[in-house]
Amino acid sequence: MRAFVNLKKNIVFIVIIILIFENVTYICLNRKKLNVLHEAIKEEVIAQKEEHYINYGWKLEIPEINLLADIEDGTTDEILNRNIGHFEMTGYSQGNIALAAHNRGYRVNYFSNLKDLEIGDEIIYYYNEFKKVFILSEMKIIKDTDVEVLDDTDENIITLITCVENMPEYRRCIVGKVN
Repeated sequence: MRAFVNLKKNIVFIVIIILIFENVTYICLNRKKLNVLHEAIKEEVIAQKEEHYINYGWKLEIPEINLLADIEDGTTDEILNRNIGHFEMTGYSQGNIALAAHNRGYRVNYFSNLKDLEIGDEIIYYYNEFKKVFILSEMKIIKDTDVEVLDDTDENIITLITCVENMPEYRRCIVGKVN
């Protein structure tokens, strides 16, 4: 009888050990799941912050040349040494939106790779909550006195202007139209 009671105690002890082990395993698995969930939530928050940053600023993005840069109103030396400049007499969200930037020889040279673009490349413009995708439709070299490229238009376009290397009297002019 005593052996039977001892056997019963041992079985109870083994069952308790198994239950404890299962609970510890369950807790460990749940912690792993919680960590995975926490990481996923953290990545989503970061992605939302990045999306907010991109969609609620004044920026220019050209994926083909890995350009994402801030835009600032004006085209003074101080502005172009920090950001892409916006010609103040041109549109902000309608008509001709004209921008300028350096392409070499300065602290920031955001338009250094404009010459590598091709017809059909995307130019993405963000202005506060406004976003517009333009398709590059025209690439030309103009004289520095050809200011009609800054004229307002009925059509929504974006005009990007920068110097031409070793030709100080000329400008590279890129025009994008809404698709």
